[in-house]
Amino acid sequence: MTRVVVVGSINMDLVTLSPRFVGPGETILGERFVTVPGGKGANQAVAAARLGAEVALVGALGDDGFGQQLRDGLAREGVQLDHVRHIADCGSGTASITVAGGENQIIVVPAANACVTPAQVEQAQAIISRADAVLVQMEIPLESVEATLRLGQRLNVPVILNPAPAQKLPEAWLKLARYVTPNQHELAILLGADEHEDFRELMRRAPCPVVLTRGAEGAWYSDHSEPAHQPGFTIDVVDTTGAGDTFNAALATFLHEGLPVAVRKACAAAALSISRLGAQGGMPRAKELETWLARHG
Repeated sequence: MTRVVVVGSINMDLVTLSPRFVGPGETILGERFVTVPGGKGANQAVAAARLGAEVALVGALGDDGFGQQLRDGLAREGVQLDHVRHIADCGSGTASITVAGGENQIIVVPAANACVTPAQVEQAQAIISRADAVLVQMEIPLESVEATLRLGQRLNVPVILNPAPAQKLPEAWLKLARYVTPNQHELAILLGADEHEDFRELMRRAPCPVVLTRGAEGAWYSDHSEPAHQPGFTIDVVDTTGAGDTFNAALATFLHEGLPVAVRKACAAAALSISRLGAQGGMPRAKELETWLARHG
């Protein structure tokens, strides 16, 4: 069983389905409202667990009602929570999500996620040392992202950096990542480049191997070589929330099978995830992915 450690955020997603996105100062009637577990760290942990990995999560929750709901949900998915802290007098992270026309707009309030510290990452050294892959995103403090990258290098464990929400990072940090998994917009921000520049040129300039997601087009990947293309899979789109998290989780789960295989499975898992509502609600299980890939060649 692949062992994956995720260092990242845990949120409650407040999701509104709307006929369209609202403009400044405008009020419209929505179609549906739901609360669903989310956060990039929690999403990736759940997705990896459903795909058959043994998963541990490093993160933080508030002492509010959302915090207990989120912990209970992660436990039901089989995610190990020994390194998830409860922060006193603090709310849990939230993401306010509007879904319209198959696309989404998201506002994230970090709350307890801002309390994930480098010391907490170091305290997870034992489980990270046994991991086959580590996933880290950027909804936690940047110093904790750096600590994860440095610990992975020290322990010779591959760290996959999902640079979202995107910020420009020091080149020295990027060199610590086994793979960086941006979309074109995020890669341009990481490198301080023009996002309209050809994405393949951006990939060549990156100081580390890049797996670049391109939505329906699939993904491009480069491991110190010329970028290669994995086409996307056609599916009816319901909600794109969580597709990137599913992609990253699958990449980490199947990385031991080689990068081309892992990217193909990641594209397929992400495609399945957008056919249902909700970030975690759409995440496929291992058998479903295997069956779907067998049907799609």
